[in-house]
Amino acid sequence: MKALVLLSGGVDSTTCLAIAVEKYGREDVLALSVSYGQKHSKELTAAKAVADYYGVPLRTLDLSVLFEGSDCSLLQGSGEAIPEESYSDQLQKTGGKPVSTYVPFRNGLFLSSAASVALSNGCEEIYYGAHSDDAAGNAYPDCTPEFNESISRAVYLGSGGQLRVTAPFIGWNKAQVVGKGLSLHVPYELTWSCYEGEDKPCGVCGTCRDRIAAFEANGVTDPLLKGETT
Repeated sequence: MKALVLLSGGVDSTTCLAIAVEKYGREDVLALSVSYGQKHSKELTAAKAVADYYGVPLRTLDLSVLFEGSDCSLLQGSGEAIPEESYSDQLQKTGGKPVSTYVPFRNGLFLSSAASVALSNGCEEIYYGAHSDDAAGNAYPDCTPEFNESISRAVYLGSGGQLRVTAPFIGWNKAQVVGKGLSLHVPYELTWSCYEGEDKPCGVCGTCRDRIAAFEANGVTDPLLKGETT
């Protein structure tokens, strides 16, 4: 194995997987999906479908116990409703603190765990899909360039220089991510981004709004919404 890709089943991580497969070939790429106690399993199902599409092995970690006690609105134990508004509107109410769908230090935990899995499987590189829209306004502080620089250095040093972290979209917005994916013919119809676990995306949570806008910016309709009327 050459590369490990943190694969959530969403747009960004699936595009990362496409990039890694293009660079290394499917035989040298390993995907890693994480169960963290989320309210639904649709993103894990999507990750499996995406990994199968690209013909790469998929490992799954269960880290849900580490988030017990959190009131993050994405988690099963939370009584908080998932906000039906944009991240910018949510940030106006938080006073600069992360939004309610921020899972405590998730990317830090995921990348640390991924480093152990990567080293155990001979990988040289970890890909994850952080981008500038998620970092904006400190909505998700573990998606910022500053966080990425620090965790990348920690992984490199902690692995004895054997492993590096790659965040290809750290300076991109989601529209640019989708544009790259479209050029690589990424199967976005297999992906899932919505924070709800219904048959169709809700269209109003923060990640749905960003996803819809990203496809529209590229002049195409989100394949999960084709045939829908708005």
